[in-house]
Amino acid sequence: MTFRLAAAEMTLPGDTLEEKFTFVRKVGFDGIELSARGDGIFGTRVDELRRARDAGVQMPTAVVHMDHFIGDFDADRRRDAIEQLKIFLTTIAAAGGTGIVSPHAFGLFSRRLPPFVPPRSVEDSRAALVEALREVGEHAESVGTHVYLEPLNRFEDFVINQLADAVSVVDEVNSPGIMITADTFHMSIEEANVADSIRAAAARIGHVQLGDTNRLEPGAGHYNWPETLDALESIGYQGWLAMECGLSTSVDEVLPKVAELLSR
Repeated sequence: MTFRLAAAEMTLPGDTLEEKFTFVRKVGFDGIELSARGDGIFGTRVDELRRARDAGVQMPTAVVHMDHFIGDFDADRRRDAIEQLKIFLTTIAAAGGTGIVSPHAFGLFSRRLPPFVPPRSVEDSRAALVEALREVGEHAESVGTHVYLEPLNRFEDFVINQLADAVSVVDEVNSPGIMITADTFHMSIEEANVADSIRAAAARIGHVQLGDTNRLEPGAGHYNWPETLDALESIGYQGWLAMECGLSTSVDEVLPKVAELLSR
């Protein structure tokens, strides 16, 4: 089985998406994961993305890059995140992509760090997340894309840490527009057995993001890559593997090594 590999847009050389795509193809990758910046920025790129799509550039997904998310404690910031996520979903559809990667929240609160007790209970936060995902899931369906809910490690989120947490929320939302992201860096911290967790989540996994145990590129840490690739093969995973990590050296040195490491 051959997995399709995407590199993070912000790490790539080139002034245009076409130039970036030419580069990734030369180093053994297949596409580009875009950066979905807020304040309307990503939405203004729709013409650029359509031109790149028509030129053959593969842009399967984009990652939310904002300072607030759909699980924010503040009602206004939460509403803004929901509305911007709808824009992102429409925009990635114009790029020919499949969806937007978003966590519940990033850095909002951790029960593993002081003061340990969040200002809103986990139960209430989960209920708010389900409500938000039902709304954005309906929009995702209408434009033919997905929200890929991403579990984050215990120091970066306090609601969705394991694949099973995300699966339970996705099942409750019950929308074809909502799936989950399996991020190898976060799984290396949170999952007792990565392969078993992948197999248990199975059809709910719509996207995979790559980072080794030190949050650098695959091969820079001590993550068990064969185990994860075997598990993805066993569930018949057909999606992309996208870089979501730092790089230990220059991108032109790193990406060929990653492509070789992850080849099957």
